[in-house]
This record gives sequence, C-alpha cells and structure tokens, in this order.
Amino acid sequence: MAQPTIKDVAKLAGVSISTVSRVMNKSKPVSPEAQRKVLDAINKLGFKPNELARSLVMKKSNSIGILVKDIGIHYMAEMIRGAEEIGRMYHYDILLSSTYGEHELEQRAIDFLYRKQVEGVIIISESIEPETIVKIKEYHLPFVLLDRFYKSADLHTVTIRHREAMKELTDYVLSLGNRSVRYLRSSLSYDFSKERSLGYDEAMRAHDLTPVKWEADGDDAEAGYKAAEAFTKHLDKEPFDAVICENDDLAVGVMTYCYDHGIVIPKAFQVAGFGGSPYIQIFRPRLTSMEVPYYDIGAVVMRALTKTLQGKNTLDETLYLPTQILVGESTEERK
Repeated sequence: MAQPTIKDVAKLAGVSISTVSRVMNKSKPVSPEAQRKVLDAINKLGFKPNELARSLVMKKSNSIGILVKDIGIHYMAEMIRGAEEIGRMYHYDILLSSTYGEHELEQRAIDFLYRKQVEGVIIISESIEPETIVKIKEYHLPFVLLDRFYKSADLHTVTIRHREAMKELTDYVLSLGNRSVRYLRSSLSYDFSKERSLGYDEAMRAHDLTPVKWEADGDDAEAGYKAAEAFTKHLDKEPFDAVICENDDLAVGVMTYCYDHGIVIPKAFQVAGFGGSPYIQIFRPRLTSMEVPYYDIGAVVMRALTKTLQGKNTLDETLYLPTQILVGESTEERK
C-alpha cells in the first residue's frame, strides 16, 4: 500500500495543500476548524511527512553535523555525548562523521554534511586542516571548532585556561610540602603544551623554586614509560619529591614503569597528571589529576551553536570553563 501524501491529507480534510502545509509547519495561522480537520486527517491516514523534502523547502533540517577525528578517543567521545544530549533538548538530530585525521575524509565529510542540509557543524579534532575550515566557510555553515592545538582569533571555541590550571595543580603539589618538583612535558610543540609549561614555571617561581623540566619523546603512555626509565636511573643519588606530567597518559606511563621496577608511588616520589581521564579512576594508586570538563565543553558548544541558529547569539568569542583537581593516592604523604 502506497504511503499517504500531503495531497491525500488535503483531500480528506477538505482543505488546500497550502493549508495543510501551514498547519504542519506552523508557518501561518489557520482557523481552529481547519486545523482540527487537518490533524484528524493526518491521524486517520497515518501521514508522515518526507523530512528530506520538507527540509529542502523550509531550509531547516533540525540537524547538526559533528565532524570528529575518532569517536574511540575518550575525550572526544565525552564531548560528543555532551553535545548530543543538549542537542536533543533543543530537538536537533546529530549527524556524526569520523575522519581519522585524514585530509581527504575531512573534505568528503564536509560535502556529505552539506548535502544532508545540516544547519551547523561542530568540529572535534586534534589537528584540523586549514582547507577544511575554508571549505566550511564556503558553504556558509555556522561552525564551532574544538581543537586542542588550533588557535585563531576569528574562530569561536570552548576551552579551559591551561596556564592557570597547571599553576593551580603545581601550587597544590607544593602545598603538600614538596620542594623539588619536576615537570615532564611532551616533545610536541602545541599552544596548550606551552601554556601548561608556563603555568608550572609561574608556580615554582612564586615559591622561590627553580623549575626543572624533562621532555618525553611523545605524549602517550609509552613515552612516559621511557622517560621514567631515564629519570629514575639516579633516583638514589638525585632524589626529588614529585613529578607533574603534562597529561594523564604520560603520568600513567611513569607509574607503570615504577610498578614494573619496584618503585613505590608515592613513597619514592609523588605523581600528578592533567586531563582527568576516566581510566585513572581504576589505576592504582589513583592518579591525582587536573580534570578537564570535556562533557561540559561539548554541551556548552552545542548550546552556543543552537542559540546562534535561533538568532539569539553570534559565534564571536571564546568561552572558558572551570577545572578542578581530582585528588588521588599518587600524591599522598610519603611514609
């Protein structure tokens, strides 16, 4: 049996097609009697409008595209979850496309989202190609960029104040009575990395202490593991109180090396990380970390984008969200 059409609804209700359209889209007022007839006809026929055709006519699809590097990356998944839940509150559907960091896939994904008539785009990346930004602008799609490493004065984003957050974390570690506090940073030259490093410097100098930094060959747990192998070789002769890592992955690598080689944390030295990754809650000892509110970032971004689409806001500023320290056993008093 063929699906009922808008013509069938109009015929059964005894009204024009334009009247049916006005009732469905609430675009113009109609008489209560005409509205009742149309709604009765829709119910009797079980009529469901063609959403694609409707979006083409109305130029409003109630959908937002999310372009993500990889949904398997935990913090990206948290951002998506925050964006999706807020989007649902405002009756927006989500079209998700993963690019896996490939430039060609990014370009194809933008074309796909444009063909699907999305009203706006959220980009969650670690290193977005400038050509992708250009392509989105050419399509005149409102967009928000969530990229840990990309900064631009003319792009709206939601983030944290990395420098202040690392300073707060370092102040906390120093408040525990530590004085020889080392900093393990990655070898990657990204803006957020530099900001966190400066935050550590500020805290140390504010306590009249000399910053001492080590550099890992990368930013993952393996790099942290190898770095720990190097800086613990002379632990007996050159002890230190604590090491603060640029991110949780490096910190977990350090703690894993210590576990494998009988170095007891925090008895030998304390360890802190940055990010508040979910897996630190099951790692033992639990890692003290500065939590980044990834879910909230996704939620706030979606809220800002929906307000823009409703004409209540413009995407012309960067929003900064608060952070908090998650205290674990890795910074307990050494006994």
